[in-house]
Amino acid sequence: MSAQPFITSPTPVTLEGHGIRLIPLAPEHAPGLRAAAADGSLWNLRVTSVPDPEHTDAYIAAALQGRDDGHMLPFTVTDAASGAILGSTRYHDIVPALARLEIGYTWYGRSHQRSHVNTTCKLLLLEHAFQTLGAAVVGWRTDNYNIASQRAIERLGAHRDGVIRHHALRSDGTVRDTVMYSLMAGEWPEVRAHLQYQLQRPRG
Repeated sequence: MSAQPFITSPTPVTLEGHGIRLIPLAPEHAPGLRAAAADGSLWNLRVTSVPDPEHTDAYIAAALQGRDDGHMLPFTVTDAASGAILGSTRYHDIVPALARLEIGYTWYGRSHQRSHVNTTCKLLLLEHAFQTLGAAVVGWRTDNYNIASQRAIERLGAHRDGVIRHHALRSDGTVRDTVMYSLMAGEWPEVRAHLQYQLQRPRG
């Protein structure tokens, strides 16, 4: 699926499908992101990186700096019909020489968790990564105590590569182990079919 050369400088793009639109993150999204994060007070979860209201502007600025430096491509997740902001996600650790990138910094307001939103976002991001950018591999990383995130990544069909011990600081100052996952381009067609199946089947 990645026969074409990897695009060395991925540029901001809008991705849309199944009622969800991913738009390039921008400073004017701060009020909507604050409201989404307040749906469940997500910044209090120690195993995620959701910004609290006071640090949302800095969170956006850091993501946009990563975009300008060429190693991130951040998105705001919105409802395509209403334009309401549901959360955020991004490509990060973009390494053109390896045709590799990761998907992360993903979060949604509590009322949109365990819904079609995450499945749709992953379908859109993986499709763009493999079929447009020419990625050879897409990775994920998550906190060793974020069991829900690990299960969600594994449901995609990603391979658990291992654990990096004592790897990164949490927002509370403790140090986490990081669980690493990956999906190769050759595995994408089957994963794509499964994600499409999940979106098409009736939800109980």
